[in-house]
Amino acid sequence: MKKKITFLLMFVLSLSMVSAQGTFRFGTSATPEGKTLLVDSKGLILDGKHIIPVMGEIHYSRVPESEWRREIRKMKAGGINIISTYIFWIHHEPEEGKWNWSGNHNLRRFVRICAEENVMLVLRLGPFCHGEVYQGGIPSWVHEKAGQNPKYKIRARTPGFLEDCTELYNTIFAQVNGLLWKDGGPVVGVQIENESRGPWDYLEALKNIAVKAGFDVPFYTRTGWPALRGKEVFGQLLPLYGDYADGFWDRKLEDMPGSYADAFIMRDKRMSSAIATETFSKEELSEDSPSLSSKLSYPYFTCELGGGMMPAYHRRININGKELKPLVICKLGSGSNLPGYYMYHGGTNPYNPLHTMGETQSSPGTNHNDLPHMTYDFQAPLGEVGQVFETPFHEGRFIHQMLTDWGSELLQMNVDSLSRHYARRGAFEFYNDYVRIKNESGTSHVTFKDYRTEGATIDWTTVEPFCKVDGLIYFIEIRGKKPQISVDGKVYTCKLNKQQKAGKLNVCVLSYEKAKTAYKIDGKLLYAKNGGILYKSDSCIVEEVWTKSPVIAATVTEVKKADAPRVVPMGRQAVAAQPVEEDFAKAAVYTINYDTSGINNYDNLFLRINYRGDVARVYADGRLVADNFWNGKEMWVRMADLVGKKVELKILPLRKDAPVYFQKEQKAMIEATKGDYMLGLDSVEVIERHTLEFNDTF
Repeated sequence: MKKKITFLLMFVLSLSMVSAQGTFRFGTSATPEGKTLLVDSKGLILDGKHIIPVMGEIHYSRVPESEWRREIRKMKAGGINIISTYIFWIHHEPEEGKWNWSGNHNLRRFVRICAEENVMLVLRLGPFCHGEVYQGGIPSWVHEKAGQNPKYKIRARTPGFLEDCTELYNTIFAQVNGLLWKDGGPVVGVQIENESRGPWDYLEALKNIAVKAGFDVPFYTRTGWPALRGKEVFGQLLPLYGDYADGFWDRKLEDMPGSYADAFIMRDKRMSSAIATETFSKEELSEDSPSLSSKLSYPYFTCELGGGMMPAYHRRININGKELKPLVICKLGSGSNLPGYYMYHGGTNPYNPLHTMGETQSSPGTNHNDLPHMTYDFQAPLGEVGQVFETPFHEGRFIHQMLTDWGSELLQMNVDSLSRHYARRGAFEFYNDYVRIKNESGTSHVTFKDYRTEGATIDWTTVEPFCKVDGLIYFIEIRGKKPQISVDGKVYTCKLNKQQKAGKLNVCVLSYEKAKTAYKIDGKLLYAKNGGILYKSDSCIVEEVWTKSPVIAATVTEVKKADAPRVVPMGRQAVAAQPVEEDFAKAAVYTINYDTSGINNYDNLFLRINYRGDVARVYADGRLVADNFWNGKEMWVRMADLVGKKVELKILPLRKDAPVYFQKEQKAMIEATKGDYMLGLDSVEVIERHTLEFNDTF
């Protein structure tokens, strides 16, 4: 017994050791070419230089395989340089022993594309993922085992479940073998489990299984919430944090309940009370922590900043797009050195004839909310079909570009002062008084204060730093402020979009609208000419533009009027329950036709449906391909899913007295409707995605 205890102590200490350089010792940090990626108390160190990268979530199994490369390029255009993705167990092994790694499930091809596009990748392994997937991504056969064997417990350190997790991790590793960072591949990290209460030895066991399977990577992570049962061994898993502007999971039918508004203030703690509580001591999170002999502490990274939010059936959140920038400004001002967004790109659940692939109130193992069966748009900067949500996409990439050019300096700077709306880190001042719904007129920005560069001192600015190009510093106007820069004690008022001297410095302040067209690519600042976004393709730079199709028009015919709206029942979680398939027998039904002559490729064509009602569904030859819970925004459908099929749109009317949360703008639309319910189809448009060579005129 004594020998066993000694062995365990030595094992724990060995896992907790850090390198002599004051960096965490996880897996192999070097590539065959000698590139290195390390982690210390401040953040990531790439090839010996601290960086502040930006991480964005996309789920490959929710996006058509044919679109992966283009969408990754668009994410990079938005400033994402680390991609994170869940590996949903239920998508890959719906039946025990029958694995699917083909088509949209082809993880290896997705990883190869990330490598070819020179973007780093973090794999979120599960076994539990959540991600609003049916049963949190854990297959039904696993739940059946748990029901048949009381000793087989899901998300616990029990032999049967850990054996199945071992098979899961081994099978995933077989798909990415040879593509880890140490092999010259893109996989730099893995997340163990998700949102687990532990106990700690469960997470520890999963990490050991992952390492034994072959996952030798520069870092291992876990979500830093909720509070764990059992003392965690320091230095094994990096805790990553999050915050959301609002949450579909809240049961209250009111604006911004609870502590969501706290996401928009500067604060000296890392965890969001909206999603969990702090799980580490102040000592372990302090930069002055005496943890271990090297005084190493955990860096402040995030993995789930709300780049958007799904509407649940009972809570129809409408993200306006202005939320993303204040969220990241508040986190950077509070000391974070890695913004990570969930989601950055939306998607569509794979079809399953047996059940929805989205979370429901009655599905086991999740947070128990009714989510759409198919759509997972998430109101993200890049939406379900790749459409651009302009405000969060552009305002986010302005900050991301600033981090690319100044992040190494910012990362070295501590938080010098902090108040509710203001923070200063060295020469960077962060300000935000925007609060979703409660103060929509507020502003959010980062400016310079006593910043030394190019032999001059920028005393202060009323404009935001954007990028540096060939000795020229570009700024972006802060709308409502006079564009001024003080250099070496002299104030310069700047003309927008004009290069000028400010003391020893060459500067240019872009108007907000001009900045929306500006992209730094290969060290040059290029401007989109057609209102689209710029990114690099195989052979050139392209501009992607979305317009109403000048050639194809949709013809809509009403074939059945809606019956009286259903009485909305309460579900198992005591909130409004979404309709079931039988309810759509009472829906208004429309057929959608379009002229297909001369069209050979539908991959760049989409339907944009503007309707008013409760829930809309699109069927192709009777199979559900798209659904939408109305929150005031349009519904998007890939026309490639509809070609050659009978297309039906079904819309259920919305009762005015439905026990469902809507925001004030949507409430006004509902109340303005005559009668006891709202129902209408305003437009069905064919939208075309154009890819133009840069500088081509559309």
